[in-house]
Amino acid sequence: MSSDAINPARPPATSRWRALGGWMRRRVGALLVFAALFLLWEFAVHLFGIKEYLLPPPSKVWTEFLKRYTIVAGYLLAIVVSIPLALAVAYSRFMEQAVYPVIVFLQIIPKIAIAPLFIIWFGFGFTPKLLLVFLLSFFPIVVSSLAGFKSADRDVMDFARTTGASSWRLFFKIRLPQALPQIFTGLKVGAALAATAAVVAEFVASDKGLGYLLLQYNGNIDTPMVFATIVLLSLLGLAVYYVVEIIERLAIPWHVSQQQTVADATM
Repeated sequence: MSSDAINPARPPATSRWRALGGWMRRRVGALLVFAALFLLWEFAVHLFGIKEYLLPPPSKVWTEFLKRYTIVAGYLLAIVVSIPLALAVAYSRFMEQAVYPVIVFLQIIPKIAIAPLFIIWFGFGFTPKLLLVFLLSFFPIVVSSLAGFKSADRDVMDFARTTGASSWRLFFKIRLPQALPQIFTGLKVGAALAATAAVVAEFVASDKGLGYLLLQYNGNIDTPMVFATIVLLSLLGLAVYYVVEIIERLAIPWHVSQQQTVADATM
């Protein structure tokens, strides 16, 4: 039996680029508006001679942006742990009955309440921030991935088994492709939470960073810097979210949501 018979929706390379092109066309308006706002911001700061400690220009903000890798590191750690864990829960009744309730329990615990423990165990710095970003990001990825792995069409699976397809072939040709849309849903939710998680981490588990600075600026009633920090944090979350969305367009252009995006863009 050919691979196309098992997975008839496997897209050609042109479909992937068409899906990406559709995404770019839909987002070009928002990107142009952001670019115009940042150019206006940069121009105003230099024109009126505003001090950087009052309102930094976007070029300075971008420099700081490149230094903030805690969000990306914690988010990637959440991906590496969450998807295999969801796969184990989907395939193992023991994992589902014994481990998954523990995962839910850990999610219910307020993360800001356990942050002081991380400070005691690991001190201030990168490690406690990494762990808090991981804890806040990984649960939606686990839940969505688990739902995706369990959503495989049983009729298709049974038919493929009659052809003698191996378990690995069934997974890579049927179960994984059908799970990808929900996995990406969890990844996008986790990406949106990653920036918030980093701020929470720096509120309570750091003596430096954007969250720590935000508290300092609030305490000093330094409104311009508060807004500048909020903008930077928002850009961090938006950048991670859009990267995931681009990967989604390339990975599953055959899915109905991506096909609709392309159709809308070509109308």
